[in-house]
Amino acid sequence: MHPHHTPQWPVEVHQPTPIPPPVVHSTPVLPVQPGTVPAVASVVLPDGRVVTGYTIDAVRPEPVTAKPAASRAAVNVALGGVGFLAVCGGLLLLTSFIAALTAFIGQLITLAAVIFGGWIAVQVLGTRGHRGGGTTVNIRKAVIKRSHFRG
Repeated sequence: MHPHHTPQWPVEVHQPTPIPPPVVHSTPVLPVQPGTVPAVASVVLPDGRVVTGYTIDAVRPEPVTAKPAASRAAVNVALGGVGFLAVCGGLLLLTSFIAALTAFIGQLITLAAVIFGGWIAVQVLGTRGHRGGGTTVNIRKAVIKRSHFRG
């Protein structure tokens, strides 16, 4: 289209809204003094240097409360129970293994029977040298033999 024939729309100009600068307080940050001033200690090293610093109290762990002693009988019963559970679990796994092994051997026997049966079927029903599917009999030899025995 020609520029003189295009419709004119009013143009709106959007001005960005200024962001106000952050307010800075003029109050200075004052350090807070501890309630008591720790003692300063100086240590003289063997080479003559002096190290000065504050002493730090060692952190003491809370005392451990004494546990009541377990009786030997209770310990033996607990260990016996754990041993019994271990034996039961082992027997369960052994039983599962024997059942799986038995099923596997049964499948191998079935597979061998199918393969051997197929081989026998091919031997019996196979077409080795024969035409057709039945038994071939030579009639001339049979007749000769029959007449030979009657004669």
